[in-house]
Amino acid sequence: MPQPWMGKVIVITGASSGIGCALALVLAPHSPRLVLVARDQQRLQSVADQCEAQGAETLAVAADVADSEACRTMVQQAVERFSRIDVLINNAGISMWGAFDEISDLQQFERVLAVNFHGSVYCTRHALPYLRQSQGRIVAISSLAGLTGLPMHTAYSASKHALNGFFESLRIELADSGVSVTIVAPDFVQSEIHQRSIDAQGEPLGQPLPDHASFLSAEHCALIIINAMEKRKRLVLTSLRGRLGRWVKLLCPQLIDWISKTAVKKAYRRMQ
Repeated sequence: MPQPWMGKVIVITGASSGIGCALALVLAPHSPRLVLVARDQQRLQSVADQCEAQGAETLAVAADVADSEACRTMVQQAVERFSRIDVLINNAGISMWGAFDEISDLQQFERVLAVNFHGSVYCTRHALPYLRQSQGRIVAISSLAGLTGLPMHTAYSASKHALNGFFESLRIELADSGVSVTIVAPDFVQSEIHQRSIDAQGEPLGQPLPDHASFLSAEHCALIIINAMEKRKRLVLTSLRGRLGRWVKLLCPQLIDWISKTAVKKAYRRMQ
């Protein structure tokens, strides 16, 4: 069978847990060269060791993607080690729950945007010359919250809307370059991002969302993403609910608003 990822240099941000970790572990048996990026060096190295045991070459880079210079250095290290970049997966992200009028310090908005939006912009800008050379792939891990509003999720939803707008525009700019842009908008995924979400005061939520066990597994989500980037798809929705929701929003946007409000209100009651 063909091995499209053998020897390919794949940069994955947010690789120490959740979807990023799952992507690395699913790709590892295909013998890629993985550049794993996250802030937690210890957890990142653990993922790298597991990937090495399964046949991948790895480079673990502890970096904060909200820092442009750190992103530039990370890309430089990747190229110095592996000489090229074939795929950039912008996966690093944080979440925030809380009513907008309860947010006393708007720097929390800046924090979410810095990671979810600016982090992807920085990594993409510094990696782009090398992706042009390889006619590579850019993958942006967005969210259904980037396609429609979600109450109690204003900062997160705004950051993902911005992400989508940026990569939709960049795709057009790169149309003749051979570089593809794939936007993935997952539904809820079993991931630590929910427990590490910050509340309106900037404190960690510290607990998974209700029905966490019923969410799409990170491994299944990773398989969907890998299939999409192999086929250079434009947009991928990971659930039937997401696909139907796009059409319902066009036909009856008030219904989507009501569904979102009802679902979030129910979840919050169960968390308290």
